[in-house]
Parts: sequence; structure tokens; C-alpha cells
Amino acid sequence: MNSRAEMSAPAFDLEKIRQDFPILAREVRGKPLVYFDNAATSQKPVQVIETVDRYYREYNSNIHRGVHSLSEEATAAYESARDTCRSFVNAASNQEIIFVKGTTEAINLVANTWGRTHIQPGDEIIISWMEHHSNIVPWQLLCEQSGAKLKVIPINDAGELCMDEYRDLLNPRTKLVAVGHISNALGTINPVKEIVELAHQQGALVLIDGAQAAPHTVIDVQMLDCDFYAFSSHKLYGPTGVGVLYGKQALLEAMPPYQAGGDMIKMVTFDKTLYNDLPYKFEAGTPNIAGVIGLGAAIEYVNAIGLDTIAGYEHELLEYATGAALNIEGLRLIGTAGNKAGILSFVLDKVHPHDLGTILDHEGIAIRTGHHCAMPVMDRFKIPATARASLAFYNSREEIDILMAALADAREVFC
Repeated sequence: MNSRAEMSAPAFDLEKIRQDFPILAREVRGKPLVYFDNAATSQKPVQVIETVDRYYREYNSNIHRGVHSLSEEATAAYESARDTCRSFVNAASNQEIIFVKGTTEAINLVANTWGRTHIQPGDEIIISWMEHHSNIVPWQLLCEQSGAKLKVIPINDAGELCMDEYRDLLNPRTKLVAVGHISNALGTINPVKEIVELAHQQGALVLIDGAQAAPHTVIDVQMLDCDFYAFSSHKLYGPTGVGVLYGKQALLEAMPPYQAGGDMIKMVTFDKTLYNDLPYKFEAGTPNIAGVIGLGAAIEYVNAIGLDTIAGYEHELLEYATGAALNIEGLRLIGTAGNKAGILSFVLDKVHPHDLGTILDHEGIAIRTGHHCAMPVMDRFKIPATARASLAFYNSREEIDILMAALADAREVFC
């Protein structure tokens, strides 16, 4: 972790960064916007907004199919974004980068192609108790269709994976392990490299849901040696409706197509269709061209600041926010892992999270309330919902102070 001295270096200028995000200058209900719903979706810097705007204003065209100048410019920008994504996760080849609608579609792609091809009755798939619904339901469906069994890694009271139990679950019948890199409901950073190593010892593949990790930490798929890695653009300061599936090239080449249509074919006759090479085999139809180009711009923006720098600053914010939250009477944190990202999930005595969210909105503060698409987590902690404040590098200590003052006031009202 970077030191405080490094965090105060000129490379990280909070005020300049905040100026890059136009929405942070607006007011909500007459109060300055304080945006703490970054785990749901992040705000977009002007560099991304202008990149998308430029595409539509200057070279809007379909890709890969045209020989005219606009199509060539759009294709070049689209494929440049693919190379940016490859570098971002340190994939070995651009062929290993598949553009999808988001993390959810990436997981479903693997479940419906690799899964339906390889999972047999009696096989086992392992997930964890802290998974987002999008990394639970596709595997439930696959198990129902194939006769496989779904196994679940438990979590402890701090919201950490019980690694001894994970080791016990692994066996020669295990064919796939699918886990989140960072929990969206708890903030827990999971030991994904160890998870991969243990799974590979049993011959199982590993898919990592990186939706919450991509904006906050360096990702190196070759170092992790994971088989699949998925992340979304809209949590990474890019447009909605775009995501990336990384897969090892040999696996992707052996998998059948996910959807059929234009661009995923080489030749079509009524007798036989020849599928296109990677990555286009999995990119049927006209994609979200502007979104992909915007994702490339978002990654370039993050890279210019530095993910190590971002992680260090956000860690300082998390420590500050955690200390302040623990001083509020009646507040209980849900998720106290020793290794956490910038997520504070909590309950406040005598105040339902939904009521709390409404109260805070009247103060211009945006948080998320509910089960966060992680109902099993709520069941584990015997609560219906939490309030969740999720941090980004454009947030400040002053904003945390505003949040904590509003929480204290809310408790006074209800108590």
C-alpha cells in the first residue's frame, strides 16, 4: 500500500479530479451532491463523455464491415479499446478480450457455452456465500439443466471466506469455481490467487467476477492464472451497457458461440456455417461501439492517475470513514474483513435502511439501500437489508463528514 506521503504527491490532485466529473458540481434538493453509490455505478469524467460525443459527432459508423473512412476510423478506435482492455488486465492476446454487455452477460456466456459443453450429472460447481446474484443464478440454472451440484463456500462473521471449508469442498468432481474478487455487499477482498491455485490442483477452472475490483485494484490475469475474468465498464467510470470477458485463448477457441449473427461468421450457406476467429466468434451483431470506445477512454483516464495511487487514496478514505462510523451510536458495520475495499455496509438501530436512504437523499447524499443483489449475505447476517456507502477516488473526507453528520441526525430523529 502506498504511503501517505505518496498519496499527497502532485500526481493525485483531488480538486482537479473532481473538476473532471461534471455531475459532482450539481445540487440535489438544494444541497451539493454527495455521491456514495459508486458500487452500483460510477460517475463519468468529461474525458469519457467527450470521447463518446466525438464518436457520434465525427465518425459514427458500423465497424469491421465498411471500407469507407468513417467505418475505418470507428473500427480502429474500437480495436484500440480492445488493446487497452488487454493491457489493463495483462491478457496475453487481444483474442482473449471479448466485449459483452457487462459482467452479468460475461458470466452467462461462460455458463451457456463452456458450462453446457463440459458440465455433466454429478459434477460440482463452487461459488461463495457472498456472491452477487449474477454469479449465483447462472450456475443454479446450469446445475438444474445438467444434473450438477452447486456447493457454497461459507463466510465468517467478519464477511471473509472460510478458506478451510473451501479446501474441504474441492474434490475431483469440482469442475468450476466462480467467485467475486471483491464483494459488492461487504467490500471483502478475496484471496483470489490462492482460490485459483487450490482449484487448479483439483483440475477445476476458475471464473472471477471482477465487477467491483476493476475500478479499485490492479488486475493481472496472467499472474492470477484465472481461466475467466469478467468486469463492467459502468463501474469503471465508463459507459453503461459494456463489459469485458477475459478467457484463456485455448478455452475460448474450444467453446461454441454464445449468439449467432453478423460478425461472428466467416461463411454462411444453408448447409454449413463457419464461425469467425476469436474474439469475433463471441461478438454477434452490431456492438455498443460508442460504449466500447468510451470504456477505452475510461481505462486511459484511470491509468493516467494510477490504480496503485487510487487504491492507496481510497484505503485512506475507508479507514477515515470506518473510524467515523464506529463513533455513531447504534451503527453496526456489516462486513469487517481485514482486507477490504471502499465499501461501508451498515445498519442503524431503529432506522430501516430504506428510510435512511430517503432521509439522506434530502441532504443531497446518494447511498444504496437494500439487499444489493446479494440476498444470501443478508440471510447470513440475519438482516433484511443494509445501507451501503461505496467510495471512489473523487470522494473526499469532507463528504464523509457530511454523511456521518446526517447519519447522526437521522438517529436522533428516530430515537
